Amino acid sequence: MKIIRIPVLSDNYIFLLHDINNNEVAVVDPAEAKPVLAEIEKCGGNLVAIFNTHHHFDHVGGNKELLEHYPNAVVYGGEKDKGRIPRQQVFLKEGDTVDFAGRKANIYFVPGHTYAHIAYYFPPTEDSDWGELFCGDTLFAGGCGRLFEGTPTDMVNSLTKFRNLPDSTRVWCAHEYTLSNLKFAITVDGDNPDLQKRYEQVKIDRTQNIATVPSSIEIEKLTNPFLRWDNPKIKQAMGFEEATRVFGRLRGMKDNF
Repeated sequence: MKIIRIPVLSDNYIFLLHDINNNEVAVVDPAEAKPVLAEIEKCGGNLVAIFNTHHHFDHVGGNKELLEHYPNAVVYGGEKDKGRIPRQQVFLKEGDTVDFAGRKANIYFVPGHTYAHIAYYFPPTEDSDWGELFCGDTLFAGGCGRLFEGTPTDMVNSLTKFRNLPDSTRVWCAHEYTLSNLKFAITVDGDNPDLQKRYEQVKIDRTQNIATVPSSIEIEKLTNPFLRWDNPKIKQAMGFEEATRVFGRLRGMKDNF
């Protein structure tokens, strides 16, 4: 399964999954159709699936046009997003699986950013030591999504599911927010040497327009304050002990950063 990252809009990423053996293609969160169609034309594949994580337009805006070109493609999304994702046909819940390229993705229900958000996790295979997590706007490199429809408790529970994944999981998040996320992270976890090193590297990468996605669960656990709510220094900085209150204070500070 080859993963092609497609930058669109101002800071979105669409992910094209190419099953090289069968020359089939799936797409994760197509904000726009035309860049996806161009990549499909390059690889000569046939679009068979659209995997949506949530209903926001910058994740589903290309659904209808893609289906005009590939009417047999199947649109997947969370069961609680029924009526909010264009042309959705499959309604997924926690514990479901989807198949693509000979791999089975586990579905996680991860509310917080929205009340219906889901994520797709492809575990490692014999051919690859890496798992692949398509997490939409729940977890970002160095940050997490805003709480538009959920609570701090929702998001802590959702991020805990990701934190429990193997370190060797690539994090394919849907936005290039890493530099701004790390600028904030430094203000609350500035003594963290792993974070300091990452921040300096990302500053260099972004001046050269190098993408910072995918990240990995290992890197996020070391440097992302939104996965470090139980770190003593962060708890002290936030003035709370309880996880959801630490997280809630962090998220509020980031919202106003």
